[in-house]
Amino acid sequence: MTDSAPVLDAIRAHARAQPDHPALCSDRGGATEAISYGELVARYEAGAARLRAAGLARGARCGLVARQGAGFVEHALSILAAGGCLVPIPDDAMGPARERFADAAQLHHLVAEEDGFACRPWGGALSQESEFRALNPAYLRFTSGTTSTRKGVVLSHARIAERLDAANAALAIGPDDRILWLLPMAHHFVVSILLYLRFGATILLPASSLARPVLEFAARERATVSYASPFHYSLLANDASGIGLDLRLAISTAEGLRADVAASFRARFGRALAQALGIIEVGLPVLNAAGAESKPTALGRPLRAYDVWLRDDDGKPVRGPGSPERTGEICIRGPGLFDAYLSPWTPSEALLEPDGFRTGDQGYFDEDGVLFLAGRRHNRINMAGMKFFSEEVEEVIARQPGVRDCRVFAREHEKLGEIPVAEIVPEDPARAPARAELIAACRAALPAYKIPREFRIVDALARTATGKVQR
Repeated sequence: MTDSAPVLDAIRAHARAQPDHPALCSDRGGATEAISYGELVARYEAGAARLRAAGLARGARCGLVARQGAGFVEHALSILAAGGCLVPIPDDAMGPARERFADAAQLHHLVAEEDGFACRPWGGALSQESEFRALNPAYLRFTSGTTSTRKGVVLSHARIAERLDAANAALAIGPDDRILWLLPMAHHFVVSILLYLRFGATILLPASSLARPVLEFAARERATVSYASPFHYSLLANDASGIGLDLRLAISTAEGLRADVAASFRARFGRALAQALGIIEVGLPVLNAAGAESKPTALGRPLRAYDVWLRDDDGKPVRGPGSPERTGEICIRGPGLFDAYLSPWTPSEALLEPDGFRTGDQGYFDEDGVLFLAGRRHNRINMAGMKFFSEEVEEVIARQPGVRDCRVFAREHEKLGEIPVAEIVPEDPARAPARAELIAACRAALPAYKIPREFRIVDALARTATGKVQR
């Protein structure tokens, strides 16, 4: 086993070269609290020493529960610097939910902000412990579980370094960048927080997710890059303050980017949103930086380091331009792919041959070689032999007045096989959109067979821990 940690070594190098350069800037009631690279490294090295003294051994799985902010980053780096495998746990997971999470990860230790970041033993054990530690493990995170059982994804220090280098060949993050951060750190940390610190950038941490204070902070701190979900960008686009953003790059990730969100953000800030395909098992293999203006809902082109191809149901490549009706499963080969699934213990080698990583997402390349997402394979509806995806119908319904959120799924039908059904969360429960209006809107945009046969008004949609719609 090698004990190298290339990303931490790069952060230490930045601290030696530019000790006063800000690493983290937090909004504190209209004032900025900055932590320099020199201070950050000193803090996490001291934290690592405390963890080792408390018994954290190299390769041990250590959970971290902390609020969003600089404290999360500092203590996550402390765990990595101590040689532990970081297991981020959402801070809203309390009591039995936290215990289930910790037990699923088979933690050896737990560090929680509420305990003053003390390192508590947990007592987990993995039957393949020697194989796990031989990887030089750095990170364990569970998949969102939108369509299946959540899987524990194991990443080594070497795989993380590979995927950061591959991603930054397209992102070009450097010391002059100041990244506005809005996503939850417990779910997004590697090809984001670690990448920005690896390449010497400054991370801007707002105190609130409300549009006005976020924009005021971003303007004050001269943000150059934003990294957020369509939900956040929709909030910012609806702000009426007139505060602008002078961004060179606005990355949209975590869920599919709708055309209306892309258009409203572009109109408000004069910057097109670049959708990115982020996958915990892979990294960031596809980015729509070049086509953000002309094809805002596209995933974009594969990054140079990755081979992205489409697999049909027979395992053969889908050739030539496709369409929402002619798709294939997105498969990916390249650097930084995951090392193993935790439980049951499954090394990745067997899973990645011969197709690479099979994402479960269905997509197609257009005539320009730009990749579009059609939907999850699990979300494909087959009505009398005519196949389509839930996401395409959801896109139409979500645009209608009075619709806050929606989900489309298949219900079994005796004669047709499956029929589409829509669940809708109205903006105002007392004035829910009428069924006739929804049917008319769908009829204007979709073939008849894709129009839901039922429209159900619900209070909320079931969601995963990462905020994605539960399928």
